[in-house]
Amino acid sequence: MTSSDSAQKAPAKDPWDLPDVSGLVVGVLGGTGPQGKGLAYRFARAGQSVIIGSRAAERARAAAEEVGHGVEGADNAETARRSDVVIVAVPWEGHADLLRSLRSELAGKIVVDCVNPLGFDKKGAYALKPEEGSAAEQAAALLPESRVTAAFHHLSAVLLQDPEIEQIDTDVMVLGEQRADVEIVQALAGRIPGMRGIYAGRLRNAHQVEALVANLISVNRRYKAHAGLRVTDV
Repeated sequence: MTSSDSAQKAPAKDPWDLPDVSGLVVGVLGGTGPQGKGLAYRFARAGQSVIIGSRAAERARAAAEEVGHGVEGADNAETARRSDVVIVAVPWEGHADLLRSLRSELAGKIVVDCVNPLGFDKKGAYALKPEEGSAAEQAAALLPESRVTAAFHHLSAVLLQDPEIEQIDTDVMVLGEQRADVEIVQALAGRIPGMRGIYAGRLRNAHQVEALVANLISVNRRYKAHAGLRVTDV
């Protein structure tokens, strides 16, 4: 066997061999809202350094004090600058404007988009289709110098914020273009007890992941639940 044959037959990388992310600073844009505040709480409770971002620094600091566990608050620009990984948890209506305004601060950062473009009418929630294809793809178009991924779409803000709940039994579907970036986000998801981060494809597949939230809202209303997802046989 030649050395080239040996190199070609090297064992495949274990998909569960994820990096140590315990030292990363996690920023949450939109951290004063239910989803952002819940994520900040869970990561901080797991020992992660967390900064909550808001348009108003005072509002962010008030939310951080409410969350506790050493969470800091700052305006969105400072949060982006000081964080290694930045989670975007803002309302869809303000998504594009916020990211456009933070392009320089987010350059080189891992950006995790968890925004779900949804509309609501008398029939309930339904998915919107952004021009770019999805919120994540819009983020990638607006932030060409950032490392955009998509994750944390299907988590219940109620469960995230409930201090009586020790672990959240759910999987987190993670999408992205670069394996190393996706694995960092998977590892972050795994820091929260009960969660796993599961690779779910490239950003072009983000629309159906975002859209599935409309189905989960219907599930929750019918069964008075806080439904999440589990990927079987993985």
